[in-house]
Amino acid sequence: MPFVLALVCIGAALFAGGRWLNVSYAFFAAYVVVQYIVLGTAWNILGGYTGYVNFGITAFFALGAYSSVVLYKLVPHLPLPVMMLVGGIVAGLVGLGTGYLTLRLRGVFFSIATLALAVVVQTLMTNWDFVGGARGAYVLRPRVAPLIGGDYIQYLFLLMLALCVVVLATARAIEHSALGYGFAAIRDDETAAEASGVPTLRLKLIATALSGGFMGMAGAPLPFYVTYLDPASGFSLNYAVNAIAMPLIGGTSSWMGPVVGAILVGGLQEYIRVTISSAVNVLVAGVLLVMFVIIAPEGIVGLFRRRR
Repeated sequence: MPFVLALVCIGAALFAGGRWLNVSYAFFAAYVVVQYIVLGTAWNILGGYTGYVNFGITAFFALGAYSSVVLYKLVPHLPLPVMMLVGGIVAGLVGLGTGYLTLRLRGVFFSIATLALAVVVQTLMTNWDFVGGARGAYVLRPRVAPLIGGDYIQYLFLLMLALCVVVLATARAIEHSALGYGFAAIRDDETAAEASGVPTLRLKLIATALSGGFMGMAGAPLPFYVTYLDPASGFSLNYAVNAIAMPLIGGTSSWMGPVVGAILVGGLQEYIRVTISSAVNVLVAGVLLVMFVIIAPEGIVGLFRRRR
């Protein structure tokens, strides 16, 4: 509970500081960084805690985004938090089903299966006219934020901040629970874990559903953030590369790793996007990833732990 209260206080302080500065761009940039904290932490629940590398991030993220587009067309005045919840449930169920079919595979075979999932989902969305198909679909963003007033982007940032608190609290709770110890046993030696009576398939399904659900919730506000969603933006390579690179750079053994990685890489990318070009964002993540794999294979958090 003190950890959650601390996160809420930090989030409230960030939001209050942004309102005090009253600079729209600050909310745009901070939204992206917080979104990557959520995505990186969600990926880390499966990839870091259990050791199963998921390359299908864009499938889960885009399922959340396209769920919002569908709901926007069917029920235009539905509150965005409800859309996020629906997007999370859809992505979580897809994660559960995909996990049930693929989690008997291990190593690179599982990773290839998740990559295939992203290709299948993208093909389906590209050919689904109701959500705009290859043309994409426009979403009109309300001019005034509900409940808090002011610019709508502030409302989006607040929702992403709230989701970030939930995701970080969940990740930390997993680390200090029997579930987390089961995940660690799978990551260290799955055969030995099975022999010791650990229900490996059940635990992996929980990890896949949680990870996919949180990614879907992170993607749900995207159509309102960019006001337009097409396959190129929903399935952007940036999300896949950053969601993997940030936990690896920060460290995959702790909830803190994705936070450190997202702030470092996301902050640097936002700075370069404004001063140079957004075209080098993936390059920045790639170069940093190679550097940290060589210099600090356990990430920044692991580096500090080793020096203690």
